[in-house]
Amino acid sequence: MLVSLFRPKNLSQKLLRVIFSIYLGVTCLVTSMQFLTEYLKTQDSILDELKQLEQTVHVPISTSVWHYNQKQLEALSTGLVEMPIIEGVDVFDRNAKIVVSKRSYTSASAPLSIFDTKSDLIWVLNEQEIPLGSLTLYSSSEVVLDRVLFGFALIAITAIIKLSVLFWLFIWAFDRFLAIPLKELMSQVDEVQLGQNASKRINLSIIENNELSQLQEHMNVMLSAMERDRQRLLEDEKAKRNWLEDAVTKRTDELLIANEKLKDLAAKDSLTGILNRGNFFESAQHMFLLSQRQKSPTSFVLMDLDHFKMINDTYGHFTGDKVLIHFTHTIQTFLRKSDLFGRVGGEEFALFLPDTDIDGAFQLADKLRKAIGNSALKVDDKTVTYTVSLGVVSSEPKDNSIDEMFKRADLKLYEAKGKGRDCVER
Repeated sequence: MLVSLFRPKNLSQKLLRVIFSIYLGVTCLVTSMQFLTEYLKTQDSILDELKQLEQTVHVPISTSVWHYNQKQLEALSTGLVEMPIIEGVDVFDRNAKIVVSKRSYTSASAPLSIFDTKSDLIWVLNEQEIPLGSLTLYSSSEVVLDRVLFGFALIAITAIIKLSVLFWLFIWAFDRFLAIPLKELMSQVDEVQLGQNASKRINLSIIENNELSQLQEHMNVMLSAMERDRQRLLEDEKAKRNWLEDAVTKRTDELLIANEKLKDLAAKDSLTGILNRGNFFESAQHMFLLSQRQKSPTSFVLMDLDHFKMINDTYGHFTGDKVLIHFTHTIQTFLRKSDLFGRVGGEEFALFLPDTDIDGAFQLADKLRKAIGNSALKVDDKTVTYTVSLGVVSSEPKDNSIDEMFKRADLKLYEAKGKGRDCVER
């Protein structure tokens, strides 16, 4: 406690040091005033005693001076100097010359301060006062201190006792009503801050209606407000998280749908809706390899619309697109679910027929040729007819990929076109 008092580390210890310093200063000031008062009072008392002594020895000394009895005057002066309160005696004649001068101290051991009392020596003759000289009695601070030493000791001891008792009482009161509650308050604040229990509140063991209890109440109100704010923030965060999860889920679903659409768009021809060239050959290659492992026959049909450029030039590209769509729908009515149908060029289409030999593929191709030749398409009050040429091949043991079947089917297609179109060549 004493170390913390002289080397304070916190506000409460600084407060204790300031208050104790003020109390110590006031105590020292009051004690000093008591010392000074006692000193002055004793000095006045000694001056009164000196005056009484002057009155007592006035007549004998005056008589000795009147009769010029130097021995008697010396004896009287020596007796006065030996008295405890007298440090010196001076007797002067009427011409202010020293007749007798006695001191109880030497010049080397002179007191710090000297004070005196002086009276005139008078001889009465025939009722007339004849001045003889003067008498001066000296006393010193040492005499005063010797007399007040005991009183000073009592004052000092009393001051020390009061200072010690009041100091420890003050420390006890400081610890009891300030330091201990503050430490308890800080400890509970740390517990609230570090603990997981958000509902914990400050509860001091010493509850009185003072500033600490008011501080406790305000801190508990603040903690309650912080808890409400925390709960509100948690609820807001939960609501935002739920909203975000819903938004992410919704967006994910939208992205999945969009990806499916993109995959579908990437895999299919944008005009006819059937497989485009890349996806047709990729899927046909997988099915070709599977058929090779299973040693099952496969066939490839390559189709090309006859004079399609003439249709575009005669009726316009819009009608040409309608013809391609019509062709696609017509062909799809004859296909199985396992058959692959794709657009591999502008007006060029291909079929990959798993588990189908050359005869079956030829029969299907001829049905397709007849269905196209017998169909008619009406566009803007105009009737459009068209034909198709087809090349048909089947897989051979030497084939390693679908590209080899495509090349042979392409040759057969050109043979069909060379024979006048609207025919099937195998």
